[in-house]
Amino acid sequence: MAHVSDLIASDIEAYLVQHERKSLLRFITCGSVDDGKSTLIGRLLFESKMLFDDQLAAIEADSKRWGTQGGDIDFALLVDGLAAEREQGITIDVAYRFFSTDRRKFIVADTPGHEQYTRNMITGASTADLAVILIDARKGVLTQTRRHSYLVSLIGIRHVVLAINKMDLVDYDEAAFRRIEDDYRAFAAQIGLADITAIPLSGLKGDNIVEPSERTPWYHGPTLMAFLETCELDDTRLQGGPLRLPVQWVNRPNLDFRGFCGLIASGSVRPGDRVRVLPSGRESRVARIVAFGGDWPQAVAGQSVTLTLEDEIDISRGDVICAADAPAEVADQFECTLVWMADEPMLPGRPYWLKLGTRTVSATVTEPKYKVNVNTLEHLAAKQLELNEIGVCNLALDRALPFDPYTANRDTGGFILIDRLTNATVGAGMLHFALRRAHNIHLQAVDIDKAARAGLMGHKPAVLWFTGLSGAGKSTIANLVEKKLHAAGCHSYLLDGDNVRHGLSKDLGFTDADRVENIRRVAEVARLMVDAGLLVLTAFISPFRAERALARGLLEEGEFIEIHVDTPLAVAESRDVKGLYKKARRGELKNFTGIDSPYEPPQTPELRLDTGALSADEAADAVLALLRERGLIGA
Repeated sequence: MAHVSDLIASDIEAYLVQHERKSLLRFITCGSVDDGKSTLIGRLLFESKMLFDDQLAAIEADSKRWGTQGGDIDFALLVDGLAAEREQGITIDVAYRFFSTDRRKFIVADTPGHEQYTRNMITGASTADLAVILIDARKGVLTQTRRHSYLVSLIGIRHVVLAINKMDLVDYDEAAFRRIEDDYRAFAAQIGLADITAIPLSGLKGDNIVEPSERTPWYHGPTLMAFLETCELDDTRLQGGPLRLPVQWVNRPNLDFRGFCGLIASGSVRPGDRVRVLPSGRESRVARIVAFGGDWPQAVAGQSVTLTLEDEIDISRGDVICAADAPAEVADQFECTLVWMADEPMLPGRPYWLKLGTRTVSATVTEPKYKVNVNTLEHLAAKQLELNEIGVCNLALDRALPFDPYTANRDTGGFILIDRLTNATVGAGMLHFALRRAHNIHLQAVDIDKAARAGLMGHKPAVLWFTGLSGAGKSTIANLVEKKLHAAGCHSYLLDGDNVRHGLSKDLGFTDADRVENIRRVAEVARLMVDAGLLVLTAFISPFRAERALARGLLEEGEFIEIHVDTPLAVAESRDVKGLYKKARRGELKNFTGIDSPYEPPQTPELRLDTGALSADEAADAVLALLRERGLIGA
C-alpha cells in the first residue's frame, strides 16, 4: 500500500476511496486529574500528522500563554478547548477529536475525571468501542480509577487499554509498572472487565505511543497506536449476533414500493431470510436489500439499508425487524440501571418519555431498589436519584416494546429518559431483564365498556381536575359543583385531597416524591371512575404540571378538564382556615406549596376561575356552564 502522502499527491480519488473504506474506532480516555489524558490525545493527533501548519503555530503560541511545559509544546491545549479548562489545567466537558492513520479512522472522546461530571463521561462513553484508562505511574490505582472503570463496565465497553502514563517520572521502572498492572487487574476482575491491555507510556515524551520505546526494553507488547489500529470493533462482533433492525422510516415513494429503513443494530440479513416484526409478531421473508448504489446481496451490523418484504405487513417507525428464529423479547416492565443526568432529582412515579431505539413511549420509574456509590461500589438505600447518581430501578411503560438486555446489545437495550415538558434528556439507562409480571399479567377483555355504562348514566364521563394553592377554594367550589350535578340527576364522585390522605395515600408525606405518587394514585382512580361512566371531581393542589399531564394522558380526548382555581398567594394565605400557612412560615411545616415548595400554574387550562372576582357559587355555575357547552351534561 502506498504511503498516504504519496497517494494523495499522485491519485487523490484513490486516496478518498481508500479513506472511505477504513473502519472507524470510537474510544474514550478517562483518568484522574492530571493523569495526562489531554496530553496523550494531543500527542496522538501530532504523531498521526493531523495538524496543519497554522494549528501548530497556534498551539505553540497558546503553549507560551497557557502551557505547563515551559517552552515546549503543551499537547493538552489541542484538546482542552474551554477557557476554564485551560485556566485550571483540567477537562470539564467531553471533547471529541477525529484523526486517522493508514489503517483506520478514529473518534476519541476526552472525558472529564471529576465525579461531578459523571454524566459527561457517560455521554462520551455511550458509543465507544474501547476505553483508555490512564493511571499516573507515581500514584497507582486511585479511587477515581475504580470509579471510571466501573462506569466503563456499566456502559458496556469491552476493550480496555490500561495506559500507565508518566513512566518518565519513575525512570521507566518495570517493577512500578507491574505493581500497578496487578493491582488494576485484581480490581477489574470484580467488575467483569476481562479484556485489558496494559501499556507503559509517556504522553509527554512520546514513549510507546506510535513507536516502541528504547527506554522500556522489558516491554514487548503493542504500542498504543498499534493496538488502536487492530482492536476488534463492536460492529464486527455484533455481526455474528441475531438480526435486529429498528425501523426508522417507512419509505413509500410510490404505489409499487414499500421499504423499511434503518441501521442494522446486530446480525446480518440476505434476501430470502425469514424475519419476525416486533411487537406485532408477524413474519415474512426479505425480498430485497436496497441501499446506495442498488440492491445488495447481504447487509451486516453497522450498515443503513432499506428492506422490502414478500408480504404486506403493517410496520411503522419504532418496530424492530428480527431474525425469525432468534427474536427479541417483548415486554412493558423491566429492571434497569439508571444514570440520572438532570439537576432536578428523579421522582418515582413521575411520567417521562423513554426513547429506546427508534420508539418513544411514556414511562414511569419506581423508587430505586438501591443506588451505587461509584467510588466504593457499595449499595445504598435511596428514595430518589440526584444529579450524577446511579441506581437500579424498575420501569413501567405504557406499551410493550421489543428489547435485548443491554449486555447483549447496547442499541436495543439502552435508553434515555426525556422530560415531558422541557424535552431535556434527564437520564440514561441499561435494561437488565423483563419483570416476570410483564409476561404473566394481561388485560382482560370485558363486554360492558365505558360507552355502555355512560349510556345508563344519561351523561358523558369526565374528570374535572381542580388545581390551585392551599386555601384557593378548590374543595369548596368542587363540593358546590357536585351538589348542583346531583340535583341535575348526574352521577358523580368527589375525590378530595384531605379525604384521600386518610385512606388511599395515608402512607405518603409531602415531599416532592410523595406528592408525585399521591397524584399518580388519584389519577389512576379517576381513570377507573371515568371508565365506570362517572363525572369525577378532584380537588388537589397537584403542584406539578408533569403529574397533571400524566392524569390527562390517561384519558381520552375531551375527558380531562383542568380547572385552575386562581387565587393570589397573599389572598390564600389570608384565608388560612386550617392555620397551615402560619405553621409553614414558622418552619413547623416543611415542603408547603407556595412557601418552600413550588406551584406550577396551568399554562392552558380549560377553565380559569378568578376567585378574587367570583364568589364560590358563581365559580360553580361557570364550571357547569362549561360542561353544558362541551355536551357533557344536558342543558
